[in-house]
Amino acid sequence: RAMAALPAGRCSKWDIREKVWEHLEASGLAEFPRPVRGRIPNFKGSLQACSSLGELDVFSRAREVKVDPDKPLEGARLAALQAKKTLLVPTPRLRTGLFNRIVPPPGATKEILRRCATSQGVRDYSVPVGLDGTAQVDLVVVGSVAVSEKGWRIGKGEGYADMEYAMMVSMGAVQEDTPVVTIVHDCQVLDIAEELLGDHDLTVDYILTPTRTIQTNCKRPKPRGIMWHKASSILIQMLGKIPILRTLRCREQQAGKDVTLQDEHPALANPNRAAIPGRKVMAANPQPRAAPGSAPVGQPHVGRDPVNPKSEGCDTITTVFVGNLPGSLRVAELKRALRELQVVPARLNWQGAQHRAFLDYRDAGDAGRAVSSLQGLSLGGSALRAELAKSHRSKGEIN
Repeated sequence: RAMAALPAGRCSKWDIREKVWEHLEASGLAEFPRPVRGRIPNFKGSLQACSSLGELDVFSRAREVKVDPDKPLEGARLAALQAKKTLLVPTPRLRTGLFNRIVPPPGATKEILRRCATSQGVRDYSVPVGLDGTAQVDLVVVGSVAVSEKGWRIGKGEGYADMEYAMMVSMGAVQEDTPVVTIVHDCQVLDIAEELLGDHDLTVDYILTPTRTIQTNCKRPKPRGIMWHKASSILIQMLGKIPILRTLRCREQQAGKDVTLQDEHPALANPNRAAIPGRKVMAANPQPRAAPGSAPVGQPHVGRDPVNPKSEGCDTITTVFVGNLPGSLRVAELKRALRELQVVPARLNWQGAQHRAFLDYRDAGDAGRAVSSLQGLSLGGSALRAELAKSHRSKGEIN
């Protein structure tokens, strides 16, 4: 079944994700693990799509293949093992390193290879590969929530695939022409506006579905390493949680590279202070999701970016009003959209029961960019209203 058209107007990445997840579940295409929402979705026909990998010349020529650990890519991991290629699988959430090299036991049967390709097999038959490893990846296989025929990809929103690729660039494990393949259901191939893509977003060269092999001929450059100077919220969050990323930053600094972060995040200017006890980045540990209707009416949810000083102590704060929030929207989803738009506030006052939120910014220019980015944006099926809060409209803070 074809997927219904996306909402009219400006669609966010989150809107596209929600539409894909909803369609896969409603059309009976979703496979274990369920629900697929919040995941790289597994789908009926994933093994068939993965089997096309062996038909690609870039796969035949590859000696080392990096495949993400997602369930729909299990067939791709099996194909690499059966072809006797070196299989590298990222460590989940990069907690203990960058890669695991999957090493089947001598004389492994087809059944053992199938097990090696599963998530449990990755744990049982893997050897860690750190920054000192000599990985030379010839082919990258990633999962996607959505992808366009032009090669523009949307993941599940946590940024790990983009970060893994950037780290591979930094350690010399991939080259500018290393091909990237994604494996999805046909319904996950759809139009994506280029304006949704950032410099950190990974693009793909081949798309495999149960019925098609698409060569994108994508001309958009892939990430050329970690863009420390942009210091997105996702990067800041990862610096606090991933020791190997902090190690990589120290190495790049020692090699003479500029790893300075943005001025608004001075607490992270020193790599050794990336993790600050007692402090949490705005979206690093979101509040548990409350059941609908469980929060008292009018009770605000407040989120702070604690990398900065508390907003109560600031001399000037510019507040942006965001209205027309759909009742089904969760605060974590708004935070995710703010990160992707790169308009993260110093403080977020969530009033979901009233379908609104207030965003505090220390810089009036940042507040203006937030208004421009959010006004009319479709989130959860509703076009948002964004404007300067009433107390600031007459102050001339935003041109």
